[in-house]
Amino acid sequence: MNINVTIPAPSAKTQEFFARKHKLYIDGAWTEGVSGERIDVVDPGTGNVISSATAAVAADIDKAVAAARKAFESGVWANMPGLERGKLISKLARRLEELGDELAEIEAIDCGKPLAYAKYVDVGLTANIYHYMAGWAGKACGETVSLSAPGEYHAFTQREPVGVVAAITPWNFPLVLTAYKLAPLLAVGCTCVVKPSELTPLSTLRFAEIAEEVGFPPGVINVVTGYGSPAGSALVEHEGVDKVAFTGSVATGRKIAQAATGNLKRVTLELGGKSPMVVFPDADLDKAIPGLASAIFFHQGQVCTAGTRLYVHKSIHDRVLEGIAAESKKLKIGHGLEPDTTMGPMISSAQLQKVMGFLDQGKQEGAEVVAGGERIGSAGFFMQPTILANTTDSMSVVREEIFGPVLCAQSFSDDELDAIAAKANDTIYGLAASVWTRDISVAHKMAKRIKAGSVWINAHNFYDPALPFGGFKQSGWGREEGSEAIRTFTEVKSVCAVL
Repeated sequence: MNINVTIPAPSAKTQEFFARKHKLYIDGAWTEGVSGERIDVVDPGTGNVISSATAAVAADIDKAVAAARKAFESGVWANMPGLERGKLISKLARRLEELGDELAEIEAIDCGKPLAYAKYVDVGLTANIYHYMAGWAGKACGETVSLSAPGEYHAFTQREPVGVVAAITPWNFPLVLTAYKLAPLLAVGCTCVVKPSELTPLSTLRFAEIAEEVGFPPGVINVVTGYGSPAGSALVEHEGVDKVAFTGSVATGRKIAQAATGNLKRVTLELGGKSPMVVFPDADLDKAIPGLASAIFFHQGQVCTAGTRLYVHKSIHDRVLEGIAAESKKLKIGHGLEPDTTMGPMISSAQLQKVMGFLDQGKQEGAEVVAGGERIGSAGFFMQPTILANTTDSMSVVREEIFGPVLCAQSFSDDELDAIAAKANDTIYGLAASVWTRDISVAHKMAKRIKAGSVWINAHNFYDPALPFGGFKQSGWGREEGSEAIRTFTEVKSVCAVL
């Protein structure tokens, strides 16, 4: 099977941006890296190199952290009235919206996603996050406290910014997942060093240009590009960093947690997932089937909350699988710039090979491929949306996070909610889950029983800036988004005066 390789040319502005020799953004200036080494940036839709970024080393990290520290200690940002910080964050959000077409094109090419999705999901949600968090600037308040001790006192708490934050983001949603961290930390007065994935640094570099344009003070936002080692490891180990906010794999999250012990820096980790989708026999299948298909095949399954484990009642099992298979065949697989594309490539050759390796192992363990299962063509990193039936809880495809468009399906016959929930919870992860039923009582009972940070009812992959996001178990520590994010980037100080 092959796909159309005729790809519309990017806009002249995007081509000019790709052609630049991208530098590091440190202390309000674009700076050459110490080593002079470069990182090739590849379009996953073609496999061709489209740009390059600086490969930062430890000396570059030292400069970036020093800039963030200087900006924080000077009070140029932390001491600015919250209302004024909020105005600047809102200005940034509006500028992102104005440049939506350009940013979407960069993100579509760099990440391998359909252009329309990049515009309305990635850029749209990113701008909304900054708009929402702008409203929190100046509202990170403490409270007065009534003491139990005898006597007269005036006691209260106040929230203060945690300090310099290292924000380390993955390759699947660079703009969105940077905003998850950057918007709230800016709102409360922190400064930061952002390190995007070496696979997808381009939209973050463009974002830094926009932040500079709208007027953020030097040193408040710094962007360093580079590999996990030496750049990422130097950043998380740095004594000048007060907190690390990371999204990525469990394995890397463990290393970050260990590295943070040096100065006991605060850590927020949003890690992997193996999200269950539980479909009851009364579910509205006309709505559920497209929703289930989107839950696993959106962005080629390269989503931490992707609905990878399907538990469907035996009475509707075959109909649901046939319906999802039919939905998968409707997907138009191609380069993100092709106007009718609805499913793009995997991010890299290595990721494609990893996913295909999981499929081979699953078949050896007895899983039945009922749809897809093959690589597509040789140009770019494309594969078919895949459905595996007759899977069991012991299979690697069910246990491990594949991060690809692979759905593992099982049926259940038990009507006992505790038993169904036990199946859904049988994983080291606990990031997200969905329940599909028309019975509101069953829906909420299941939501209570499932151990996950987000449980969606008759939907999947629903995000909103007001909803806290994060995981149970090995899916991470802490929460992003909503009011919880404000707590994440602040320290609480207790003050007591004897009257």
